[in-house]
Amino acid sequence: MHQHRKPRTQSVFTQRAVRVGLFAAGAAGLATAVPAQAATGTPQHAAVATDQTFSRADFRHHTQTRDSFTVRQFGTVNAASARNQANAVGVGCSVDDDCRSVALSFQIVTMAGEHTHLTAVNRGDAVNQHCDGCQTLAGAYQFVVSTPRPFTLDEETQRRLADIHQRLDALTRSTLPAADLKTQADSLAAEVNTVLHDAVANAPKGDQPPTVSLHRHLDGWPAH
Repeated sequence: MHQHRKPRTQSVFTQRAVRVGLFAAGAAGLATAVPAQAATGTPQHAAVATDQTFSRADFRHHTQTRDSFTVRQFGTVNAASARNQANAVGVGCSVDDDCRSVALSFQIVTMAGEHTHLTAVNRGDAVNQHCDGCQTLAGAYQFVVSTPRPFTLDEETQRRLADIHQRLDALTRSTLPAADLKTQADSLAAEVNTVLHDAVANAPKGDQPPTVSLHRHLDGWPAH
């Protein structure tokens, strides 16, 4: 079956931390997933997180939208792997009978350590299969918080993040055109970035300063 895939673009809003080795692993998967770890001073050998959001719209279900917003606090680790992925598919619709498929995934990972090795993957993939005129949008936003000493997001930070999560849910369910939805998703990501920077301002100090990195990958129609 013929597939038409729109071009993908990727940008990184903040450069990686000096002490964290960050490698874009392409399409490589992560074998296991673990629940969020409490931020403690006890070193963990390694931590792994995998988050994925998938949406498929077709002639039976013309509008399908999904989003996720996860916070994973690893504590002190020697190595960590994080994968965040959003996939949106539109199948078998037309200009006169169009479909709308939206998948948005926000992943927040915190970790502590002076020489933590991080492998991170962040992908957004949107595919139209014989779906002319369909709105198909996938957006992946990955936030990596790295601190030299153990650090836990406090109650106020978690409250602010929960508020953004609720607005992301409302945005995903909205009927906004894909171009406007993309702009507002970027705006929410910028808010998350600000909240995390505010949080690490009071993190325990070490030889290296705390850092917050944001990775963004949007794919789909309209082109960007």
